[in-house]
Amino acid sequence: MGHRGKRKSLPVEPIAAHIESFAHDGKGIAHVDGRVVFVDGALPGEDVTFVYTEIKRDYAAGRVEEVVTASPDRVPARCQHFALCGGCSLQYLSEEAQVALKEDLLLEQFRRIGKVEPEGLFPPLQGPHWGYRSRARLGARYVAKKGRELVGFRERSSALIVDMKACPVLHPALGERIEAFAELIQGLSVRQRLPQIEAAVGEARTALVFRVLDDPTPEDLARLAQFGREHGLDVYIQRHGRDSVAPVYPESAHDLSYSLPDWDVTFRFGPLDFTQVNMAINRQMIDRVMQVLDPQPKERVLDLFCGLGNFTLPLARRAAHVTGVEGGEEAVARAIRNAADNGIGNVEFHVADLSKPERCGPWAEREYDKVLLDPSRAGAQEILQCVPKWKAGRIVYVSCNPSTLARDAGILVHEHGYRLLQAGVMDMFPHTAHVESIALFER
Repeated sequence: MGHRGKRKSLPVEPIAAHIESFAHDGKGIAHVDGRVVFVDGALPGEDVTFVYTEIKRDYAAGRVEEVVTASPDRVPARCQHFALCGGCSLQYLSEEAQVALKEDLLLEQFRRIGKVEPEGLFPPLQGPHWGYRSRARLGARYVAKKGRELVGFRERSSALIVDMKACPVLHPALGERIEAFAELIQGLSVRQRLPQIEAAVGEARTALVFRVLDDPTPEDLARLAQFGREHGLDVYIQRHGRDSVAPVYPESAHDLSYSLPDWDVTFRFGPLDFTQVNMAINRQMIDRVMQVLDPQPKERVLDLFCGLGNFTLPLARRAAHVTGVEGGEEAVARAIRNAADNGIGNVEFHVADLSKPERCGPWAEREYDKVLLDPSRAGAQEILQCVPKWKAGRIVYVSCNPSTLARDAGILVHEHGYRLLQAGVMDMFPHTAHVESIALFER
């Protein structure tokens, strides 16, 4: 066996650095000893001292020890757990500066990856910066050393759970009950076998799904039901996969819901269904999509990665016909039910793996007047090979990952002859480096 050299220890002395710019994840960029260093907690223009957390051949990472000269955009973090918690990364940056940072990152990705530049910018969409997050996966762990249960987000770059009392970015129905969740779990026999809670907030109800690795006792179930009753929460347990989710309180499952009054649509969804985490921004985002895609009464629209119909149903209120396509059978079944509940008949839905266009079937061969794309972080590269068949005059692309949006924008512009007319950011995740954006293309 070959001899493996001992890992070189990191220097412990703080190093002085000037922060030149931002990286895409919100870390500050400095150059030290001819190497790029990504410094967590540092803002452009600041002079700081930092300690190394990692040194590689061509880059290094560190975290701020002291801010010597602060940026005018620096603000005190509101949350007492911010320094440790991995849930947020930008609370020390003013809200306006966060949005400007996201806009800069989006434009930089367009230029660097897609070799494209939008002809204009949409004004950013902004909503509440606190209490906005209506769904979350919270870790749970009994820590023997502390003699109690911890519930919350994980620490930065660690599997440990933050010892938190409250979370100001979570919807108050969740964020103000962190300690109550921990106390509840601590009293269960399965507390060592309960790793997480999936939480989702609708307009009228809030649901908690407790993931359990062993069967809860009748006493455990009674305690969970009592908690749901006292707090007005729907409580479920999940013993295995998604299909094992079972109601504890109330005894039968109830859908969650959200509404779009401007488009006369109400959506019902289950506690594990994908919905946007920020309902205020979701409404604004739908309004912007309707405004820029501008569906007309005689037009056929294609909505790809349609989920439970978040865009499909408002589009159907305006267009002649909308075709929604999504990879998950459950989501499509939910979308079909939502269309029926809202009395919307000018839609059709298909289950298809959009990363395999050759298997997509007849809907992919048709022509459409307009197309909407709202893919996951992986983007929409594969399905873009069908763009010439659709002959759409206008394409709107909603993205949660600026680098795959930039790549796909390059394909639409350089290979398919579209112009990138406008793009902009939507502040779906304040205090994080996550960038949600929208782009408008015309043939």
